[in-house]
Amino acid sequence: MSDEILLMIAGRAAEPATLERREFPDVEFLVVPPGAALDALAPLVDGIVVHNATHRLGAPPEAFPRCRVVVRAGVGYDTLDLAGWGARGVPACNVPDYGTTEVADHAIALMLALTRGTAAYHDALLHDRTWSHAVAPLVRRLRGAVFGVLGLGRIGLAAARRAAGFGMRVVFFDPYLPSGTELAVGYDRAPSLGALMAQSDVLSVHAPLNDETRGMIGAEALAQAKPGLILVNTARGPIVDLDALTDALRAARIGGAALDVLPVEPADPNHPLIAAWRVGEDWVRGRLTLSPHAAFYSPDAEQDLRRKAVQTVLAWLRDGRLLNCVNATMLVRD
Repeated sequence: MSDEILLMIAGRAAEPATLERREFPDVEFLVVPPGAALDALAPLVDGIVVHNATHRLGAPPEAFPRCRVVVRAGVGYDTLDLAGWGARGVPACNVPDYGTTEVADHAIALMLALTRGTAAYHDALLHDRTWSHAVAPLVRRLRGAVFGVLGLGRIGLAAARRAAGFGMRVVFFDPYLPSGTELAVGYDRAPSLGALMAQSDVLSVHAPLNDETRGMIGAEALAQAKPGLILVNTARGPIVDLDALTDALRAARIGGAALDVLPVEPADPNHPLIAAWRVGEDWVRGRLTLSPHAAFYSPDAEQDLRRKAVQTVLAWLRDGRLLNCVNATMLVRD
């Protein structure tokens, strides 16, 4: 008989807990899709694992009287009601260490897709059969260029190290890192976002989504960008104001953008930027490349994520070990 009952909110590609049931046979898993009604299941569960990155739970924290821990299976936790769970004394946790290399690799791949023209060449050869290097408008030498990092956490640092391997000079902005971090990592530190924007040839976003970062890359920040800037976002879509980005690209205030995440996912086909990109309008052609919130993914990373998410739940339920708690300051203790 199972000792604990875990509710899993499946992601877009999650299978029905095959790995979890094999590796944790003494746990009962209830798997439901995002947005499913939870009225019947909520009173039964001891823990929750949320795989979907964009949907909130279909019931409030008070609907889960037995639940003692909630884990967001991923790095971002902006869809969890941190205060609501905290008010019930329930820790909310994430899994920050499962796909660091994948996201960092993806950020560099998106940068290369534009700076080496591979996205533009592929598009031109497939649709126009144009055999020419001139169709890629953003090709440039990376050696000596500035790779700006917004948020020098695990992933930001991993991306920075990869960019340095291309001979790029790394500059970062992260107001939450202590003084002296620049000496420890060997990279220059910008005093503000505006200063980072003004000197970056490529800006790679690796910040969490919260009230402070929502819309952070907006009209004001983009107005301070170095001419020709390439923006790469593998963090969270709403950090970038898509309307402001559209205006900046249309006016050629920046060079291009490579986005793995968007404010609305899947991509809103009616948004002016997405609509223009799909039909290949001249002002955006070769200057925008997208991927479907896939930076985190590899088969190995997915297995690590699913395993670590359950381990995080069980560490608290069985051993009282709290791992990666993101609402510690909000927890109400008895």
